[in-house]
Amino acid sequence: MAILISIAIVGWAYRTAISDPIVRFATVEMLPAESSQKQLRILFLSDVHVAGPDMPPERLSQIVRQANAQRPDAVLIAGDFVSDKALATKRFSLENAIAPLGDLKSRFGTFAVLGNHDHWRSAAAAYSALRRAGINVLDNSAARAGPLVIGGLDDAFTHHDDLSATLRAMAALGGEPVLLSHSPDPFPRVPAEVKLMLAGHTHCGQIRLPLVGAISYMSEYGDKYACGVVIEHGKTLVVGAGLGTSLLPLRLGAVPDMWLIVVKRRSRSLMPRAEPPINAAFRVG
Repeated sequence: MAILISIAIVGWAYRTAISDPIVRFATVEMLPAESSQKQLRILFLSDVHVAGPDMPPERLSQIVRQANAQRPDAVLIAGDFVSDKALATKRFSLENAIAPLGDLKSRFGTFAVLGNHDHWRSAAAAYSALRRAGINVLDNSAARAGPLVIGGLDDAFTHHDDLSATLRAMAALGGEPVLLSHSPDPFPRVPAEVKLMLAGHTHCGQIRLPLVGAISYMSEYGDKYACGVVIEHGKTLVVGAGLGTSLLPLRLGAVPDMWLIVVKRRSRSLMPRAEPPINAAFRVG
C-alpha cells in the first residue's frame, strides 16, 4: 500500500509540474499621482528551466502564448533559463531553450537577468541567446520601460550581483524604479526608494511536504522571502514560484505561476494597510 501511495504522489507531483501556470495578480501604487500614465501591466516570469521531461521548448511556446494573452506593457524574467538536473531526460542548448521567449509581446519589451543555472552552464552563451531573441539583458545595469526604470541585478546566489552599480545605473536613467533579481536575498539591502522588487529562485519550495514543509527554499533567510508578496519598510517584494523545475521534475504544494503586476498612480492620500497574505490578489499602497 505504501508503494502505491508513493507512486500516486509522484504522479500527482509530475502532473502539477507540467500543468499550465496560474496567473497571480498584484497591484502596486507607485507611479506619481500626476503621471499621465494611469497604469502599467508588468508580466513577471521566473525559473523557466527548460529541460526534459517537464519543460521542453514546445511547452514553453505554449506558456508564451498564455503570457501574451495577459496584454503586458513589459515582461520581466528573473533568470534560470535552463535546468541541468541529473534526472533530465533531455538537455537543450541555451539557444533552443531561450528561442521561444523571442515571441513574447509587450509595448516596452522584455527584460531579463541571469540565474545561477545560466552562470553554471555559460553566462556568455545565455547573453548571446537572449539578445538574439530580442530580450534586453541587464547585468547590474538598467533600462527604461516607459515611465519605469528597470534595474537588473545579476545573480546573487553565484555572487555576480552588484547592487550599488545597479542602483547607480537606475538613478542615471531616472524613472520609477523596479528592481529585477533572480534571488530575493538582496531585498533587505534595497533602499526604500525602490518600491518594487521582483525575484524567483525559491520555486516557492517546489516540493512542500505535509507537516514538514519545503525541503529547501535555497535562501539564506529560509521562508521569510520564499513566496508571494512581502511588504517590508515600505518596499514590496514579489517572489514567483517559477515555471519549470530544478533537481526533480516534480512540484508538490507549489504550482507553476506567472505574475501580472498592475503598477498604478499613487493616491494623493494613502491610508496604511495591513500586510497581505502570501499568494493571493493584492492591492499595495
